[in-house]
Amino acid sequence: MITRLLIANRGEIACRVIATARRMGIATVAVHSDADADALHVTMADEAVRIGPPPAADSYLDADAIIAAAKATGAEAIHPGYGFLSENPGFVEAVEAAGLIFVGPSARAIRAMGLKDAAKALMAEAGVPVVPGYHGDNQNADFLAGEADQIGFPVLIKARAGGGGKGMRKVARAADFHAALESCRREAQAAFGDDAVLIEKFVTAPRHIEVQVFGDAHGNVVHLFERDCSLQRRHQKVIEEAPAPGMTEEVRAAMTGAAVRAAKAIGYEGAGTVEFIADGSGPLRTDGFWFMEMNTRLQVEHPVTEAVTGVDLVEWQLRVAAGEPLPLAQDDIALCGHGFEARLYAEDPANGFLPQTGRLAHLAFGDARIDTGVRTGDAITPHYDPMIAKIIAQGADRAAALHRLRRALADTHVAGTVTNRAFLLALARHDGFAAGAADTGLIDRDLEALTAAPETPDLAVAFAAIAALDLDLADPRLGWRLWGEASHAVRLMKGDGLVERRLILHGPGSVTLDGQTPLRLDGLTRDGTAITGRQGGCSVRADVVRYQDGTGTHVSVLLDGAIHAFAVPDPLAGTGGIVDSGDAVTAPMTGIVRLVDVRPGDRVEAGDRLMVVEAMKMEHALTAPRAGVVTAVHGGEGDSVEGGAVLVAFEPEAE
Repeated sequence: MITRLLIANRGEIACRVIATARRMGIATVAVHSDADADALHVTMADEAVRIGPPPAADSYLDADAIIAAAKATGAEAIHPGYGFLSENPGFVEAVEAAGLIFVGPSARAIRAMGLKDAAKALMAEAGVPVVPGYHGDNQNADFLAGEADQIGFPVLIKARAGGGGKGMRKVARAADFHAALESCRREAQAAFGDDAVLIEKFVTAPRHIEVQVFGDAHGNVVHLFERDCSLQRRHQKVIEEAPAPGMTEEVRAAMTGAAVRAAKAIGYEGAGTVEFIADGSGPLRTDGFWFMEMNTRLQVEHPVTEAVTGVDLVEWQLRVAAGEPLPLAQDDIALCGHGFEARLYAEDPANGFLPQTGRLAHLAFGDARIDTGVRTGDAITPHYDPMIAKIIAQGADRAAALHRLRRALADTHVAGTVTNRAFLLALARHDGFAAGAADTGLIDRDLEALTAAPETPDLAVAFAAIAALDLDLADPRLGWRLWGEASHAVRLMKGDGLVERRLILHGPGSVTLDGQTPLRLDGLTRDGTAITGRQGGCSVRADVVRYQDGTGTHVSVLLDGAIHAFAVPDPLAGTGGIVDSGDAVTAPMTGIVRLVDVRPGDRVEAGDRLMVVEAMKMEHALTAPRAGVVTAVHGGEGDSVEGGAVLVAFEPEAE
């Protein structure tokens, strides 16, 4: 058995691997960039080694530095997690050449499945159904456009290397093909160092169903059933579940059998996932699914498989890497209950899911399994994926598991950065999803409703006012004045809007928010961040956090499953509101300028692309808010820009 393990990754997956290794009695070594010097995975490990500056290319992708750290600390094996070097066959060979164990498949297997075009050809030979498309070597743009015409729109352009939705675009019209191709190539080159693509027919009402497989060095290959990953945005998974809704034993046998054949065709060892696209326009069919790709690593969503099988997949990885046979035979692996995983990200769903940065002033979770790599006080930086946590809920059946997921999301409170928590909760409450009728287009179809901002109830304003004024609710002098009751004018910013109310203090534990309909709260007490009380004889409770950052004082209120974020304006600085005059385009997030389309003096029309900014390896096109003449361009290709910085300025509109 391995006795000392280096984890060549960061964040939640590094913490996840460390937890299993510790349970197995294996000592762990963490690696970190300068940005992660105080990260959770560093403090959890038995030992930690610095491997470089914040950019991933200079740290977590530096194979030589990682191998040197392993040798210097006496580690016998390296676990790559997912992302970074996990599917890099050259890294596998370098690890083995250094006399170390790579916890994962062979370089040969990774190469066989690493390029989607070659993998599809191999799968077709193995009798696995594949999606119609062009998977060849000719990368001429006009040729690819012609192939797309022959396949028939809509088509999907996909980077042949990598995954995670990067370098992938759905194209509905021939007129949009070339622009989408260019964007895919830039994104693929930045993420994977390979700008080659393939073209596939886009399946109407597609479902994304994948099968967890596992092989060992003794020729054994098993499956651990399927996961449904159809809830996606920008081709990235949002909520996953196991087993797949509507799955019959007949279809399951066909799909898992194809997955096992795929793994056996390349002599696969370790954890892997065979991904299929299925026709979701009706019931699942044995002839209605096709191979998409194989991920030759542990998947982000592996906990849902663990939830329904009771198997620790990381333990299996470590045992197989040490040369042991699989712990269970196929007939010994049972499917029990249902599991969900929701990915909590620092991103803004109402603003195109743009990644966000910030310091986590408060981080608290509901009752579920939580896989995370951050704590309260940690920063979400632009250097890495903005995942905060994975929230995993399980139950005896789908309804029970979904109820627990909703409860856990409703009780999760994050302050200090914008997150997709409300979006996840809206998805978990979506009628179609609740009925098991989700396909990969569900989010796009219902995006407006799923990202709608909740109304701000007076109760949330009252709790925010108590926190903003930093009131001691138990103080016997609360509300005492020589003449009458004490009151405070309360001014809060909610988004760009100013909320002005008056809070009347009646005495210990009793206040009224004065408005059109006065709201009285009695019996108020505070226990940490929780404020409880009574409203009209009914109990009320909120999780309330007051914090400061570089922009001032803020209050975050979690009430009835909704988070209401307020800023406390500086009385010397007016309302603090920012008015967008339409005379400038600002960076929506901290990132790097990848493309500049305009120069000072250019005239543009509303909607014209001005720049492309990359953040966390995803491209974001900035467009003109109106017609006008460009007067200034701040930032060139390759420049780093801060979120909120003015990038393009226009001549003022004539009055």
